[in-house]
Amino acid sequence: MKKFELNKTVIAMVHLLALPGTPKYKGSVSEIIELAIKEASIYKKHNIDTIMIENMHDVPYLNRVTGPETTAIMSVVLYEIKKELNLNCGIQILAGANKEAIASAKAAQADFIRAEGFVYSHVADEGIISSDAGELLRYRKQIDAENISVFTDIKKKHSSHSITNDTSIVETAKAAEFFLSDGVIITGSSTGEKPSIEEIIDVKKNIQIPVLAGSGIDAENVHKYKPYCDGIIIGSYFKKEGKWFNELDEERIENFMKIFSK
Repeated sequence: MKKFELNKTVIAMVHLLALPGTPKYKGSVSEIIELAIKEASIYKKHNIDTIMIENMHDVPYLNRVTGPETTAIMSVVLYEIKKELNLNCGIQILAGANKEAIASAKAAQADFIRAEGFVYSHVADEGIISSDAGELLRYRKQIDAENISVFTDIKKKHSSHSITNDTSIVETAKAAEFFLSDGVIITGSSTGEKPSIEEIIDVKKNIQIPVLAGSGIDAENVHKYKPYCDGIIIGSYFKKEGKWFNELDEERIENFMKIFSK
């Protein structure tokens, strides 16, 4: 089966409500599923055909693991969106639960995952996260999920990279390509912060796999990034006041897509 391909693709985020077992869970799985489908429907209404779900409200995140209840519910949400709306669908399970994300994508017949900690090591707010490329891609092979693309963060946001400070972002991207990443994601220093356009251009020149911008892209700066990015992941900007935890703002979505499509 052919892998999902990027082509100046806008990937819109669906931030699931807090899931069972996490401190902010409110007690309704049905509400979680219904809101996720509603948000995905809004994106489709505005001609966005690719979404990604994420357990952003599950703070504080575990390091490299998650409960089976999280994987199960996220699989159901992803499957329902895929079945009902026929969108391209991806998933990220925080923090760094990449094997669980692959399993969930396989069960939901989804298209891609976002994986952090694919190459090298960094210190995140959850602790030290080390490379899992070898383990992850062997697992993908074992469960016959090679059609699922793995897009990988490099020098990711909310993290300290002092351990690898002598390794440039270009060298990190080359390592991800060598370790069979399907595309690299470049972010700013935190959620909503734009990445360096110079870094994106340098990376794009030096690797053959897709390059995605993973944070901070909005209607005002998208024209700078679009020529160099195969994909753009947007979460915060599509929310009211540009805050990731708020409701979707359809006016923002519509305005962005008008500018993006020009």
